[in-house]
Amino acid sequence: MQSAKEKIMTINFSKKWIKITLHILVWVVLITLPYIINVNRSRPPHPISSYDENQFLRLNFISYFYWIAIFYLNHKVLIPSFFYKKKYLWYGLSFIGCLLLAITIHSILFRVLLPNFDFNLGRTLWFNTPTFLLTIAASTAFTMISDRISEEKRALQREQENMKTELSFLRSQISPHFIFNVLNNIVALVRLKSNELEPTVMKLSGLMQYMLYETDEEKVSIKTETEYLQAYIDLQKQRFGKKVVIETNIDIESEFDEIEPMLLIPFIENAFKHGVGMIEKPQIFVDLKTEDELLAFTVRNKFSEDENEVKDAASGIGLANVSRRLNLLYGKDHQLEIEKKDGWFNVYLTLKLTA
Repeated sequence: MQSAKEKIMTINFSKKWIKITLHILVWVVLITLPYIINVNRSRPPHPISSYDENQFLRLNFISYFYWIAIFYLNHKVLIPSFFYKKKYLWYGLSFIGCLLLAITIHSILFRVLLPNFDFNLGRTLWFNTPTFLLTIAASTAFTMISDRISEEKRALQREQENMKTELSFLRSQISPHFIFNVLNNIVALVRLKSNELEPTVMKLSGLMQYMLYETDEEKVSIKTETEYLQAYIDLQKQRFGKKVVIETNIDIESEFDEIEPMLLIPFIENAFKHGVGMIEKPQIFVDLKTEDELLAFTVRNKFSEDENEVKDAASGIGLANVSRRLNLLYGKDHQLEIEKKDGWFNVYLTLKLTA
């Protein structure tokens, strides 16, 4: 498989050749079209020798170079300096200056290569003006199209950078919230003087290592993410014991599917935060299944509609963030439904995984 660097080099190489091919196609059109337009006018007014005919061909061949020069002069200098800045008078004067320069060069070359023929200014203008206009038109169109593509590319890059920045910010908000929750777990175990304190601290250490280091990656394997979820749930089981009914079902079809890290944990955190406490027979159910690169995730917890809970400043941050992240990362490739029904708070999430 290609490395990321090799893929980037391949893409850049392909883009370079696309650009070169586009320039070649433009010049094929510019070189051939004037001959089609001037099929009769380009012929000498009377029969000429083969030597003089070859000289005419040399003159036409050399003229390609100053048409190319005018094309790129307009593309690189005149349009950016005058046309885009609405200095139309200067652009018009430059336009006329380029035509006069082309005719002057052509007249010099004509006298050098064809000394036996009289230079005819009218015929020269008749033959070269359409080519000049076509060159300027093609150069202007090429410049505007390429500039539009470049601007759209820059806009897309800015959008991607903004999205990365926003995603980093949203993820950084989740991390302190999670730290606060796991510290509460430790405090609870210390108060209970549980024998599970030491293995719990070790498990928490593993969770923190995952959160602080491995989640810097854009994607993680679904296997790694579900192991993290299971470890978090196990810690909550140790904390609440038999006070809360906790049922978990995780069925992973492929370990190589990938998902955005820390994407599912806010739903489970929310269930434990609001699904225990002053609730009769609290219950939490977590179901996660992957099949054919599709993930189906369900979290259900009982809640009390009559409970007047005093919410802290961080309340709701997790769900709001994860919803925003889902929209940024998966767009139409995900569906999130959150509902309160018959004393249950239900979350249903489906999304397309990447491998």
